[in-house]
Amino acid sequence: MLVSTMDHVPGKKVVRVLGLVRGNTIRARHLGQDIMAGLRTLVGGEVKEYTKMLAEAREEALDRMLAAARQLGANAVLEVRLASAQVIGGAAEIVAYGTAVVLEDDPTATG
Repeated sequence: MLVSTMDHVPGKKVVRVLGLVRGNTIRARHLGQDIMAGLRTLVGGEVKEYTKMLAEAREEALDRMLAAARQLGANAVLEVRLASAQVIGGAAEIVAYGTAVVLEDDPTATG
């Protein structure tokens, strides 16, 4: 499945728009991460525990968005965006969304 932040794909044409698809996840910090992050703030630098947690959350949200697109029969999701918001103290939601489409080769494309 092709995933793009663009609204078109060179050499392809959109033959059917299937609609908005999205996937989300909510992740909460845990005590072990908070202790390590607290120590890291004393010396500075990247808080790797949170970086890893958010990277995993983004992947999960994208996977869920792609599953929704497959259910509609899409072979691509265009204009993909990611958003995040704090739900409660210590928990954040990551949302991936885009437009599910069916793409075909464009015989009139040059290149």
